[in-house]
Amino acid sequence: MMDSQTSGGTDLHIAAVDAQALVRAEHTNPFSILGPHTRGEVSVVRTYQPNALNVELINGQSGESLGQMEQPQIPGLFVGHISPGQAYRLRIRWANGVQETEDPYSFGLLLGEMDMYLFSEGNHRDLAHCFGAQVMTIGDIPGVRFAVWAPNARRVSVVGEFNSWDGRRHPMRQRHPSGVWEIFIPRLRPGEVYKYEILGAHGVLPLRADPVALATEMPPATGSVVAEPLQYPWQDHEWMLHRKEHQGHQAPVSIYELHAGSWQREDGDGRLYNWYELADRLIPYIKDLGFTHIELMPIMEHPFGGSWGYQLLSQFAPSARYGSPHDFAAFVDSCHRAGIGVILDWVPAHFPTDAHGLGKFDGTALYEYDHPFEGFHQDWDTYIYNLGRIEVHGFMLASALHWLRQFHVDALRVDAVASMLYRDYSRKHDEWIPNKHGGRENLEVIDFLRHLNDVVDTEAPGALVIAEESTAFPGVSHPTREGGLGFEYKWNMGWMHDSLKYMSEETINRRYHHHQLTFGLLYAFTENFILPISHDEVVHGKKSLLDKMPGDRWQKFANLRLYLSFMWSHPGKKLLFMGCEFGSWREWNHDHELDWYLLRYPEHQGVQTLVKDLNRLYREEPALHQLDCKEQGFQWLIGDDEHNSVYAFLRKGETSVPVLVVHNFTPVPRDNYRVGVPLEGAWTVLLNSDAEQYAGSNAGCSTEVMTEDQVSHGQPCSVMLDLPPLGTLILRPQAGDLA
Repeated sequence: MMDSQTSGGTDLHIAAVDAQALVRAEHTNPFSILGPHTRGEVSVVRTYQPNALNVELINGQSGESLGQMEQPQIPGLFVGHISPGQAYRLRIRWANGVQETEDPYSFGLLLGEMDMYLFSEGNHRDLAHCFGAQVMTIGDIPGVRFAVWAPNARRVSVVGEFNSWDGRRHPMRQRHPSGVWEIFIPRLRPGEVYKYEILGAHGVLPLRADPVALATEMPPATGSVVAEPLQYPWQDHEWMLHRKEHQGHQAPVSIYELHAGSWQREDGDGRLYNWYELADRLIPYIKDLGFTHIELMPIMEHPFGGSWGYQLLSQFAPSARYGSPHDFAAFVDSCHRAGIGVILDWVPAHFPTDAHGLGKFDGTALYEYDHPFEGFHQDWDTYIYNLGRIEVHGFMLASALHWLRQFHVDALRVDAVASMLYRDYSRKHDEWIPNKHGGRENLEVIDFLRHLNDVVDTEAPGALVIAEESTAFPGVSHPTREGGLGFEYKWNMGWMHDSLKYMSEETINRRYHHHQLTFGLLYAFTENFILPISHDEVVHGKKSLLDKMPGDRWQKFANLRLYLSFMWSHPGKKLLFMGCEFGSWREWNHDHELDWYLLRYPEHQGVQTLVKDLNRLYREEPALHQLDCKEQGFQWLIGDDEHNSVYAFLRKGETSVPVLVVHNFTPVPRDNYRVGVPLEGAWTVLLNSDAEQYAGSNAGCSTEVMTEDQVSHGQPCSVMLDLPPLGTLILRPQAGDLA
């Protein structure tokens, strides 16, 4: 090596404009002047360490000193010489200690050309292992590689405690033309908190959290966290092998929707349970009640708990509120080993405007549409993802696959699909921009959703994508090859609204609203439907499900049992929000756990027992689930008895015997009520929602009835039933098959 004192002088200097750009943290290409640069038989090494006392070059193998570096031009810009190709480290002395590390600017290009190509094409399906903070070893040097997309930034730096949040210390290299910035910081460890400092066209922006962070700080802190690579020892192989059978159209799918932070809490309304504690309490409860799946309201990191997770900023990071990514993987694994599927709510529609988030990320509209008529959601005060931008399309696609592949999640329930599909959604007539054909449909979103569903079908076998879509948009759950959007299921919002409106009517008036329960069968098989009684129906003054019911206390509970029986016997998969299964009186409050003390009272125990029995029947009787999504699985017997508010129908399986369902929506017992049936002999009562074990009045048929040789309702024989008040009877023939 040559001594820096005799190296020729001019090698120590850089252009004044470069020096000043470093000082002002405005240099657009720091790798062009920092790190080693060969000049003939020597390499000039430069490092910019503002506020360092001195910097020493040391041999990368032996650790011996290669000499002190000089500051010949500006304070903090240290310069020295080494032999070309010499491995070296920097020994930096600060006022509070000594740091020894390899030089981040001694590393070449980090991301491969294929990564850049796939990202720019909008088809990089593993961004979670490419962008963000990746713990890795380059050569034999451990550290963290950072990569972030900010194409319109003038400079991007990684900042954290490791560099005193000083954006001059670790400015990144920009990769053209993708607009991705990258840097490898040696010796950095998992657990470090970091953000990006971005210099936009008009100055330095508020520090940004990492869009592809795999872990975050505990809110209200907003930093991203370098995460350990997820290396969870999965034990759910049997479930994953057969999960398609567990959640297909012919399977009994019964979903328990919950908010992880308010289902139960320590000592009532105290500390939130972590994923392990939640698993210990939730899984036995779900198994006992007989639900096949749980659906978690969004658990991706979100700054404001009152958004319930629907205004999230970390599309790849589980919320630190409940533990680490490893902890969440353990929760999913435990559910699978218990035979319970896991559905996550996922939000590709919009994101909040918090200063550390995605909005105007590099000083320009990057993740969102630029025009407020397209890019701002007035109802929710949020930005709208520009899914027509190739990189954003790919970003959201990668997020979906991240949860399905890395965490073995079984389904994503896509929130607010209607708001995505229509450019004029919740806008005045002069506050939206038509598509290129002059229409209201968002063509970019339609392309994205179709691509998403096709990719999930290919890359996450057996996983589902479910749409919360509240309009009559055609073909939501039809295959993309047939022109549909490709979702596996769609929430039946029409059924939910009509049936709840009907149930809220005083029983004496229900005869005038009879069609509200029959109308849904006109379109029940146009999509693959899930019947949703979700969190949205028990908040914001809408009352709890129990309190929606009319009448006195007895009638409220009877109506609730009747409604749940109607829901479980109606075509379509089932979804019920937590607390509804035991008749909570209060609206849901995300800051408080459910009112579990209510289970001391027999009426609430009765509702819970009924739900357990409904789930058991739904699983055990093929007629109640096998043709949920096909019109062959349903046959009206009585749909026009509005005077008595009675409905009767058959549910059918492919080869099993049918099941007879009769509902009486008035508090009047109806004895000797004739219903036609297709098979002669004894019909056994499988369920009477007014039975004593459900805290009912124990009226109506309870054991079995024999058919009579009298044609009725188009059937060759019939049964005479005693219908309980505000009750449901479900019956099954003892033997024989439907011809």
